[in-house]
Amino acid sequence: QVQLVESGGGLVQAGGSLRLSCAASGRTFTTYAMGWFRQAPGKEREFVAGITWSRGTTNYADSVKGRFAIFRDNVKNTVYLQMNSLKPEDTAVYYCAARPSALRATYDYWGQGTQVIVSS
Repeated sequence: QVQLVESGGGLVQAGGSLRLSCAASGRTFTTYAMGWFRQAPGKEREFVAGITWSRGTTNYADSVKGRFAIFRDNVKNTVYLQMNSLKPEDTAVYYCAARPSALRATYDYWGQGTQVIVSS
């Protein structure tokens, strides 16, 4: 089991920045990758960014490329999402998730979510 706790959400004006944090505990050594997802009101949850624990390989949704950055601190078992140049359409609940296996592209563990609101 892996436990995930997000923090750092809030209200920000368009063009501003926020940094989300996701603290992982439990069997983190079994985790292959971490990801950030988001779900806006009335929409399905979507992938935002991902990073592998060991190599730090990253990937991003096209909608956030060049504005968001995902990075990790292996000592603190924490993953971050730096969000810059925020837009109102970035408003959503952001979730951190853990993917245990490189062989299965599924995220099995999820945090409780943190709300991000971007005002225009």
